[in-house]
Amino acid sequence: MAEDRYVRSKDGSVIGFRVSGAGPPLLLVHGAAVDGRSWAPVVPHLAERFTVHVMDRRGRGLSLREGGPYRIEREGEDIAAVAEAAGRGVFLVAHSFGALCALRASPFPATVGRAALYEPPLSSPWRAPTPPEVIVRLRGLARAGDHDGVLAAVMREVLGLSARQVDALRGARRFWRTSLDNAPPLVRETESVGSVGDLGPLNGIGVPVRLLVGERSPAYQRPTADALAALIPGAGVTVLKGQGHMAMLEDPALLAATLSAFAA
Repeated sequence: MAEDRYVRSKDGSVIGFRVSGAGPPLLLVHGAAVDGRSWAPVVPHLAERFTVHVMDRRGRGLSLREGGPYRIEREGEDIAAVAEAAGRGVFLVAHSFGALCALRASPFPATVGRAALYEPPLSSPWRAPTPPEVIVRLRGLARAGDHDGVLAAVMREVLGLSARQVDALRGARRFWRTSLDNAPPLVRETESVGSVGDLGPLNGIGVPVRLLVGERSPAYQRPTADALAALIPGAGVTVLKGQGHMAMLEDPALLAATLSAFAA
């Protein structure tokens, strides 16, 4: 049974996480529009081998007490705080916007031993930045309390998912309900997405890193992952066969096997 724990981040925010399983420590960092529950299908697979720490990023779930104004760098500090609480040799696994937050924790805390980053939403020569008019529309939808509209707009116009993919996610009712609960922070997170060029060489990471890309994800994801891997010494790219942006929901056994193979 999972145990709820809490740490205090650098700015005083209280960050909550759930711990289950036994073995070397593994930390899961979720993406945008969700909370730690998005990892639920894959946690039982991972908990057979790892002590799994599933954090809720600030502004949602167990982590509602924020200590200061939002900046994406604070999210990196949150990840570092949980990683330090998890012990040494932590396997950091971060998805989508959570993977971008993990990059903001560079250099990684000394407790991190390796990392897998699944499709961080960076703009690049293959993916244009979010247009200003989309940001304005998202702000308007948020002010109106139209969480479904915010969520659908982010999926289509920010992540580049097709209408069919969005409809499929909407049909996953538990996922969509969770996403609606976590729609309010989406606007500030969308405004915080930078580009690959903003990062510069990530020499300070200093641990094995694997970039994960879904075979069925939008076409820009693979060259973006390749460009990001080129910034991180020794990083590699792994393609998740038959998967898109949400392998933890679509094929949790495959994702768990991929992560376990990298850990080995």
